Amino acid sequence: MDLLERIEAGLYMALSHSAAQGCPPKLAGALRYAVFPGGARIRPRLCLGVALACGDRNPRAATAAATAVELLHCASLVHDDMPCFDDAAQRRGKPTVHVAFGEEIALLAGDGLIVAAFETLARETLQAPALTAPLVVAIAQAVGSPQGLVAGQAWESEARIPLASYHRAKTASLFTGAVSAGALAAGGQPADWMGLGEALGSAYQAADDLYDALGENGAMGKPVGQDLRHGKPNVVAAMGVDGALRHLRDLIETAAASVPDCPGAEPMRAMIRKEAMRLMPQKVMEGVA
Repeated sequence: MDLLERIEAGLYMALSHSAAQGCPPKLAGALRYAVFPGGARIRPRLCLGVALACGDRNPRAATAAATAVELLHCASLVHDDMPCFDDAAQRRGKPTVHVAFGEEIALLAGDGLIVAAFETLARETLQAPALTAPLVVAIAQAVGSPQGLVAGQAWESEARIPLASYHRAKTASLFTGAVSAGALAAGGQPADWMGLGEALGSAYQAADDLYDALGENGAMGKPVGQDLRHGKPNVVAAMGVDGALRHLRDLIETAAASVPDCPGAEPMRAMIRKEAMRLMPQKVMEGVA
């Protein structure tokens, strides 16, 4: 089973519990709608890639960690798109959850996906209970406060938004959570992989800002122009297009160079460089920008 198959199987299993018979039909529909079909699944792929590079000693725990990471990412998108934040009409080429199901169900669906993530970790590590607490802590730190996704979203309500802290919390945190969880699940050392998570997360944020500024939906799967419309800080505003592009390329090289020496190092570096090509905005690649 390849990485994507493991991820999709884990997500289907998680939703088979959360959206099981007895769940209110609209909520069950919104939970599935928020998760399937997915985007590139880069965060769970990164989690499993690190687990494989570390020997993949407990595939069930690694798949559970990857599943939890993606469920939390999907939850963050549902909440981020809501009228109280970005008020986005589309995500991944279809109406956002609050447009399709209403605000109340969208809020509950996002909450439900958060609970499903931690339920999945608990259920799927019953055979390896020593992993449960470390995985829960690593992933909770990536999505909570003071430096996780929740904090990243909260920075948008402040009068002054420090760009580095905002992007580290809003985007890079879940990447560092993914690499930490992958290493933990396979008996590796999370600290060895943190540089990779931070660099790749920052690269994604730089790419997201470039797509937004250049008016491309591209690989990011969300409407463009939202940063300007909502007055959010962004790498392009700070560095210009050329500077942001150089920053993106530097981060990708940093990410590849950050992979520690291990049996799976070369496949991981190849995965990072392949992903890098998907990140580059088409207008920049064609020399339009």
